[in-house]
Amino acid sequence: MDFKTLISNRYSVRSYLQKEVEEEKLIKILEAGQIAPSAVNFQPWHFIVVSEPENREKFSEIYHRNWFKEAPVYIIVCGDHKQAWKRKEDGKDHTDVDAAIAIDHMTLQAVELGLGTCWICNFFVDKCKEFFNLPKHIEPIAILSLGYPNNDKIPAKKRKSLEEIVHWEKF
Repeated sequence: MDFKTLISNRYSVRSYLQKEVEEEKLIKILEAGQIAPSAVNFQPWHFIVVSEPENREKFSEIYHRNWFKEAPVYIIVCGDHKQAWKRKEDGKDHTDVDAAIAIDHMTLQAVELGLGTCWICNFFVDKCKEFFNLPKHIEPIAILSLGYPNNDKIPAKKRKSLEEIVHWEKF
């Protein structure tokens, strides 16, 4: 699949088949996150995989949506603020930026493998920290639900025009 098709086929999947994700595919997705670039190559991320049915059931209270319970795998992407690069000028911590790049790599790898994801940021962060007993410097940034989409139709995407988002230099 060419890159334009790959990125066009990625969408937020909110309905999953009750089909297990093969371990080799899951490993490829995690490796895609592992090889993502990061500021100063600090790689301040950790990926927590939840796939056992009883653990998924407990974990589903982190995000209250019925469709979320359908996903056969959750990947919790965490950032380590002690490992992240901070910009000298203003102290900007790049944990979120680095985690987002890793997440994007994983979502695109999933599409190439015939799987779907939903990138979730609106979840109960404190419950998630408690669930995994995370130290203060480890922040759960996002959850990726992962599985086989229960729909072959890719929804139409609405995007702003290039004229609205591209600004050419003018001095």
